[in-house]
Amino acid sequence: MLDLLLLVVGFAVLIKGADVFVDSGVGIAKKLKIPSVIIGLTIVSLGTSAPEAVVSITASLKGEASLAIGNIVGSNLFNLLFVVGLCALMKPFAVILKEIAKDFWISIAATVILLSAMVFFSENIPQWFAVVMLVFFAVYIALLIRQAVKNPVTDSPDESEAKTRSMWFNVLGAILGCACIVIGGQVAVTGAKNIAVAFNISERIIGLTVLAIGTSLPELVTSVVAAKKGESGIALGNVVGSNIFNILFILGMAGAISPLGIDMNLLFDTAALAISSLVAIVFIYTKSRITRSEGFALILMYVGYMTYVIVK
Repeated sequence: MLDLLLLVVGFAVLIKGADVFVDSGVGIAKKLKIPSVIIGLTIVSLGTSAPEAVVSITASLKGEASLAIGNIVGSNLFNLLFVVGLCALMKPFAVILKEIAKDFWISIAATVILLSAMVFFSENIPQWFAVVMLVFFAVYIALLIRQAVKNPVTDSPDESEAKTRSMWFNVLGAILGCACIVIGGQVAVTGAKNIAVAFNISERIIGLTVLAIGTSLPELVTSVVAAKKGESGIALGNVVGSNIFNILFILGMAGAISPLGIDMNLLFDTAALAISSLVAIVFIYTKSRITRSEGFALILMYVGYMTYVIVK
């Protein structure tokens, strides 16, 4: 009963935190004349990925590599298939290819890098390779910042609300919102993990399902709130940015701390992530938007994957 209460309270804190975080993120973007998709790819995605960072790095320190990698791969699949699919079902959103295509391809490249490392090294992802992943992430963030500085957005008609709030107010709101997201995510994950452990579920399954979904609640709530507010750039940018952050930074940090032992069963899950990423980018390129039918297809893919993982 207590674990169920933790799950409910954590989710409630997540929802309120995400609402404040999105509003503040949009306010900061408009004050600095930065495209909202850049905010989604950086500030929002880094904030919502905090639970994954805590869980995976802690798992690495405890020598639970399958839990660390499974959490990241499972979270990325949930983000890509379920979160994007649900947002599209709620409100189909247009995609500005020049703003998101490059980052989507980087997300796919990061997945392929992880998959290749698992195949090539077979037993352990060495620490030096994890450091290389961190360097790639640093370069990516530097390029994003450079892009934002070089291409400021012009004033828009809906900027009046942002002008009524000071920059400090928006920054404070972003910090408080992020704190609620992290705390709510941790509380929800604790409750969910305790419930799963009570049923004797394996470490890999816990990482791919309960922990993956639990630590992805911030991305889910933040993207859904952003989509409802018509901020499709933040909704999609949050998912793509989080997936890049999860693999290159979180697994990079976890692997730099301690070599990541490879569970070969995770090869299938990582390959599923790569294939799902290709399907999603095809949807984006065909109509420069994600329709309700495509969103439904993404959710069906996730349900099919989860069914296979659990029943297998």
